[in-house]
Amino acid sequence: MRQLNEEETKIFFEKLGEYIGANIKLLIENEEDPHVFRLIKNKVYYMSLQIANWATNVGKDELLHVGTYFGKFTKTKKFRLNITCLEILAKYAKHKVWLKSSGEQSFLYGNHVIKAHLAKMSENIPQYANVILFSLQENPLGFGVASRSTLQCKDLDPTTVVVFNQADLGEYLRAEDDKNIEK
Repeated sequence: MRQLNEEETKIFFEKLGEYIGANIKLLIENEEDPHVFRLIKNKVYYMSLQIANWATNVGKDELLHVGTYFGKFTKTKKFRLNITCLEILAKYAKHKVWLKSSGEQSFLYGNHVIKAHLAKMSENIPQYANVILFSLQENPLGFGVASRSTLQCKDLDPTTVVVFNQADLGEYLRAEDDKNIEK
C-alpha cells in the first residue's frame, strides 16, 4: 500500500472532479477525521488516516483490501470508477438525475435512461457531463453520462436516451455468476 504519485493523483482527481467538482476538498480536508487515498495493486482506496497507519503493519502480499474501493488504473493509465464508491459520490455530486419508479428497474438492469423515465434533473447539466442517478426516495442507483443538456431534454421524444449508463447497483446481480468478477 502506498500513496498515489503525482501523475496518478492528477488522473484520479480529474476523474473524481467530473462527478463531485470542488467537493473533493471535503473528502480529504477533514481535520476531525482525516481521510486519505491509497493505492494497492493499481486499485485506489479511501480510508481514515488511522486505518491507513494500521494497515502499514500488514505485508503487501497479505493486504487485499482496506477502506472504500474507488476504482482502478488501467494498463493505459486511465482511471475507472467502481460502483462501490457510489455512496460517497452521491453525497457530494454536482449533477443529479432522479428516475421515476418505472425507470429504476430498467436502469438497474443495465439499460440507458430514456426521457420517459426521468422524474427530474438538476439545473444546468451540460451535455456529456457525468451525473449520479437517484430514485425518487433519494437512494443512489448508479452513475452515467448525460447525452443531452438539461435544456435539450425538455423538447425530446419520450424514447430518446438522455443518460448513458456507466455503472449501476444491479451490476452485482448481473455479475454474480460471471467468473470475471473483480476481486
